[in-house]
Amino acid sequence: MSYDPSNIFGKILRGEIPAHRVYEDDTVLVMMDIFPQSRGHCLVIPKAPSRNLLDADPATLSAVMPLVQKVAKAVRAATGADGIRLAQFNEAPAGQTVFHLHFHVIPVYEGVALGAHGGGKADDAELAALARDIAAAL
Repeated sequence: MSYDPSNIFGKILRGEIPAHRVYEDDTVLVMMDIFPQSRGHCLVIPKAPSRNLLDADPATLSAVMPLVQKVAKAVRAATGADGIRLAQFNEAPAGQTVFHLHFHVIPVYEGVALGAHGGGKADDAELAALARDIAAAL
C-alpha cells in the first residue's frame, strides 16, 4: 500500500485542520491526541510522508527519535506521570487508524488504567492547557 496524503495528519500538517500544537519545526509536529488514552497523551508526527515505520526513510527515523525522547521527558515533567508508554502502530491489523507515521507518547499514572486507543474526545480547553505546559517543559 502507498502513502495517501489526504489522511488527517497530512491535512493537519498542511494547516487544513486545526490541532493543539505543542512543538513544530521543519521535520516534525508534536500535538495533543484529541482522543487521549491518558492526560497528556501526545503525538509526534514526522513531516516526511510515509505510511508508517515499514516505509519510512531511515534518515527520518534518525531525526525524529531524539525528539520522541525529549517529548517523553517533557510530558512526564509537565504532567507528573509515573511512567511513559511509547506506542507506534503499523497497518490496520496492528491497530493503525491514521496512515501517516506517528508515535504516541502516553503518560502512565500509578493506579490509573489507560483509556482505549481512539476512545472519547478530550476537552479542548484542557488539551490547550496541556499543550502549553508540555511546550514550556520542552
